[in-house]
Amino acid sequence: MIQITVSRLLVGFNLVLFVMACGNVMSDTAQSEVYSTKAQAVWETELYILGTMQDGGLPHIGCQKSCCAQAFKEPNLRRSVVSLGLFDGLSKKRYLFEATPDMPEQLAHYNSYLNQPFEGLIDGVFLTHAHMGHYTGLMYFGKEAKDSKNIKVYAMDRMSSYLKNNGPWSQLVARKNIELVPMEADRTQVLSDQLSVTPLLVPHRDEFSETVGWLIKGPNKTALFVPDIDKWPLWERSLVDLLQEVDYAFLDATFFSGAELDNRPMDQVPHPSISETMELLSALPKSERQKVHFIHYNHTNPVLDGNSHAAQKVLEAGFHLTQLHQRFPL
Repeated sequence: MIQITVSRLLVGFNLVLFVMACGNVMSDTAQSEVYSTKAQAVWETELYILGTMQDGGLPHIGCQKSCCAQAFKEPNLRRSVVSLGLFDGLSKKRYLFEATPDMPEQLAHYNSYLNQPFEGLIDGVFLTHAHMGHYTGLMYFGKEAKDSKNIKVYAMDRMSSYLKNNGPWSQLVARKNIELVPMEADRTQVLSDQLSVTPLLVPHRDEFSETVGWLIKGPNKTALFVPDIDKWPLWERSLVDLLQEVDYAFLDATFFSGAELDNRPMDQVPHPSISETMELLSALPKSERQKVHFIHYNHTNPVLDGNSHAAQKVLEAGFHLTQLHQRFPL
């Protein structure tokens, strides 16, 4: 059992990263040394990992397996839904990728980690799609909670239409709790002289909105964020080619293989398994494979157990397993 003590404090107590699975937590010592948290105030442009789990988080509702059963009893074992913090060292603005149900805790920790005064709750939120874990945190901007004013929400056309035309989200727009900023696929949004983001359409179960990944370009490095996609071969883009353009690639790792769910057919929730992605990229040099940081783990994913064969297989192949509260300079 491995513990990684995080250097920042979350509202008065030490937050300990305790990684486990529907089974103990992952650790990549060399990786943690490179992408460690910082004790001093943050001044450089960077990404910060605020959540790593699939929409249902951990513990997962209704799960009676040992991993979730224990996490229901011990709050320090819980893990939050996938989210990235983005800090612009030039403008001193803070952004979130995804508005998760865990946003209150994630934002509190992020502000504590950044360790400097800010005006306003957050400077903007970038959404990928309209599945539960990726946008429902917008509810905290409403009058029942923060009653925010004009929080910028960057969203594609169908995503924006969904928010404008369906309650309770439409109330956020009508009351100007949020300000929708329209985005177009492959069109870059400049955030400052050194930071920009570009949405990339990806194939996914688009019941209520389109789905995008994000290309995040900083002054020195570029990141790709694709937490959800059906299958890589269905994408009009080549993942292999995209890897050549980026320094970090945070990729869908919902399942390790196709044998994890015992309550529904896997084809009802299509995702590229970690095994499939590793096979797709196996011929690449190690320098390219090391750019991949798997994220968005289902609670059943065996890689959540750092001692598992699955986790060791990923690390030995040269890939990374994203951990909570890692930082990635841009």
